[in-house]
Amino acid sequence: MSKIAFVFPGQGAQAVGMGKDAYDAFDRSRAIFEQADEALGFSLSQIIFEGPEDTLKQTANTQPALLTVSVALLEALEGRGLKPDFVAGHSLGEYSALVAAGVLSFEDAVRTVRARGQFMEQAVPSGLGAMAAVLGAERDTLAALCAAITAEGSAVELANVNCPGQIVVSGTAAGVDAVVQRGKEEAGAKRVIPLEVSGPFHSSLMKPAAVNLQATLGDIAMKDANVPVVANVTANAVTSADEIRGLLVEQVYSPVLWEDSVRYLVEQGVDTFVEIGSGTVLAGLIKKVDKNLRVISINSISALEALQVNEQ
Repeated sequence: MSKIAFVFPGQGAQAVGMGKDAYDAFDRSRAIFEQADEALGFSLSQIIFEGPEDTLKQTANTQPALLTVSVALLEALEGRGLKPDFVAGHSLGEYSALVAAGVLSFEDAVRTVRARGQFMEQAVPSGLGAMAAVLGAERDTLAALCAAITAEGSAVELANVNCPGQIVVSGTAAGVDAVVQRGKEEAGAKRVIPLEVSGPFHSSLMKPAAVNLQATLGDIAMKDANVPVVANVTANAVTSADEIRGLLVEQVYSPVLWEDSVRYLVEQGVDTFVEIGSGTVLAGLIKKVDKNLRVISINSISALEALQVNEQ
């Protein structure tokens, strides 16, 4: 029997105005934005709807903003008859998945990811860390290059294993620059593209942020998942609240195994992925893992209405 996974996007999917149609159309969606504003003590919804873009792009704003939009759209999707067999999220998106699985309340999640974003921004002084997207390289070959560069004194690691031919590296500015310079010749990359980010996310340089996050999560109530959550760190399903808590700490400085997570879900019988949140980033990555998979992006009310038509 075919199975469904709900998946939730992470940082990079944000856009000014996202979620406004859900806010306008559904009381339950509007309530999510209002809860976010109240929980954080400022108008996050105004930043989401009006920007400016530079303010929305600040990690400490982007993370709660994307979570809020994903959960607001999830609320709009409720009652349409779709129930997930699994949930997963890309990096920050894992928190949206945990709300969907009943592990975290939305209020606790939005406060936690606001703090997570602040910890990540503070972990490494500006300009000392970097990230780059590497296109066309094999994972093992790229990992070997990163290990060699790190051994030479400039730390750099795999950060996001997104899909075949797309891997993000993260680390010191010098380490990432070395991958930019050497990636084609030594790892077979077709292109290496430096990314505009505020820090070396998902690298060992983020361990100070993980220490702070661990303290924050220690005060947050978490329940066992009512739907299995596929964790970024392991690319395996987990339901235990205690195990999830530990994995969220590890996730900050560990690679996001997104390709592996999609393959795991397919092995479990999932053939339909419903992306819930801003943009269509995950849909593109999932299709590159297996073009035969059905992927539906619920990023607006019009997309939700189209889903209803397709189901009838």
